[in-house]
Amino acid sequence: MTAKICGKGNPFGSHRVLEPKGSLPQPAMKVNNCMDRIWDNETLVDVDTLNIDSASFTQIKTETGGDIEKIKQRILQIVNERGKMQNPVTGSGGMFIGTVAQVGPALKGKSKLKPGDKIASLVSLSLTPLKIEKILQVRKDVDQVRIKGKAILFESGIYAKLPSDMPASLALAVLDVAGAPAQTAKLVRPGDTVVIIGAAGKSGVLCSYEARKRAGVSGRVIGLTSSDNGYKALKEYGFCHDNVKVSATDALACYEAVHKLTGGKLADLVINCVNVPGTEMSSIMMCRDDGTVYFFTMATSFTKAALGAEGIGKDVNMIIGNGYTKDHAEITINLLRESPQIRKIYQKKYAA
Repeated sequence: MTAKICGKGNPFGSHRVLEPKGSLPQPAMKVNNCMDRIWDNETLVDVDTLNIDSASFTQIKTETGGDIEKIKQRILQIVNERGKMQNPVTGSGGMFIGTVAQVGPALKGKSKLKPGDKIASLVSLSLTPLKIEKILQVRKDVDQVRIKGKAILFESGIYAKLPSDMPASLALAVLDVAGAPAQTAKLVRPGDTVVIIGAAGKSGVLCSYEARKRAGVSGRVIGLTSSDNGYKALKEYGFCHDNVKVSATDALACYEAVHKLTGGKLADLVINCVNVPGTEMSSIMMCRDDGTVYFFTMATSFTKAALGAEGIGKDVNMIIGNGYTKDHAEITINLLRESPQIRKIYQKKYAA
């Protein structure tokens, strides 16, 4: 069924905001998720899979005790209340994959999309109007939810056409964290010492691989994980020069471990990929003065980071975990094509 066109839309989607009026969709408390009518510059997508942001999914699993039916109910409750999948605790969303159903007439000549195209959204679910008709499956081990539903991509929204040489679930898993390895490629310099917090996780593995490549023979990559399984995986992958089992919430233990490994020099770059709160000071303390901390994790409190750095007299550059950087989708998908080992790791876990 074709949706009716109901008017001229704002490129950034503000026409969908219900409260507070005048807001943009991401910070809005509620957006219009009606799918029977679309504005002239919107793309309507039939959605089959949501990849929930790791910090958000972890919070929901904790809140519900990991019960599948309760997870479903909580996701439906959030979407019904907000018109989008924006966790009210973490503020984060995720992304979707689906099939283009309709392209608004104002996008003719502008959009490269056509009905039938399979795409992954590269903008957060925290700003994406979403209507869930039914939740079909919850894959809580990989933060993916299979649904029958619809979503809106705004004129300013970015996306990637799904590659034909890999399963959609595999592409979705890596595109969800595409900003992390792409930012890593920009930030790491030859000879750098790089610490990756959560190096055995979905984004951490990609960052470890990319950091090792960019740091070169004179560089050093130190991977941190809090679990026995993560530590075993890091040793098996071999992307990091040093592997450390330590909780990222224990700032002093993290600092002491990296201080010892580097002879007191600390890291030139710290990349935080974990999905739990309370890791700001670990990140800052492991970084040398004038070094850089990249907070990819959406569990970060930037108030704690800013005031915490000030409190210990630490002069570091702190980068907000922007999920977008130029060509990030292409860079990340190419990692799977470039490295058979990376592809095997992600194929095994996410391509079910």
